[in-house]
Amino acid sequence: MSAVDFRGRVAVVTGASSGIGAATARALAHRGCTVVGIARREDLLAEVARACQAGAPASSWLAGDLRDRGFAERVISDTLERHGRVDILVNNAAIPVRKELYRTSVEEAEDAMRINFLACLWTTFAAIPVMLRQGEGWIVNVSSFASKVVPTHEALYAASKSALNAFTEGLWNDLRGSNIHAALIHPGPIDTEIWEKGDVRDTYRGRKWPAELVANGILEAIEKRRFELTLPRRSPPLLVARFLRLVAPRLLRFGMARFDGVAPEAVEAARARARDGKPLGE
Repeated sequence: MSAVDFRGRVAVVTGASSGIGAATARALAHRGCTVVGIARREDLLAEVARACQAGAPASSWLAGDLRDRGFAERVISDTLERHGRVDILVNNAAIPVRKELYRTSVEEAEDAMRINFLACLWTTFAAIPVMLRQGEGWIVNVSSFASKVVPTHEALYAASKSALNAFTEGLWNDLRGSNIHAALIHPGPIDTEIWEKGDVRDTYRGRKWPAELVANGILEAIEKRRFELTLPRRSPPLLVARFLRLVAPRLLRFGMARFDGVAPEAVEAARARARDGKPLGE
């Protein structure tokens, strides 16, 4: 299948202020695609937009909070008003939730679901009619390997990404015949600022891959109409974890509990709070 000519096309990239989103915005602009970057941190967005303008002068940004449905939908309508089209939507914005379950509130869970799943749904539902009118389009949803093999303390993050997985997989059939292609990307250990966030110590000590690896995978998914990619492709730890999840889940749970388990004192502290009638959360 021939490569897509990105020149003259318009892409919306969420979470574009850093990491995978910034790398993807730069990669698309380097190919001549006009990029509209979306994130909350306007100062960083402006820097990314300036880098994009070297290859795609009309590139710009829109700062705001994707937790707000109105803003998420306006991302598409504003881009359409500015540029007359929306060819590519990369739903990359997400927040990590690495925290003891006992100390996590329902409100935090809802917040993760709004950013990591509902925002993607809102932008996608706004973009599909535009792409139908144009006769083609690409929607790339960035999930996580954590949705395939769930680490300790990341149940809520994985749940939000698993919702995104199911939604995207449903789009594969629901959009058949529309010439709108939906792709799902599962990054593994990527070297971004997400590792610096979270209330629980990060125990991962393996190799971390550059964000550009995922950006290149996103472009491949668009150009070659790939439906699903896990990146890096041949990482032994990811392959082993996925294999154990499928054929030896008990062994996987044992290993995860041993190397990244929940401390007994955390359980007892939660039990004490429960006896005092306190809900989960701080």
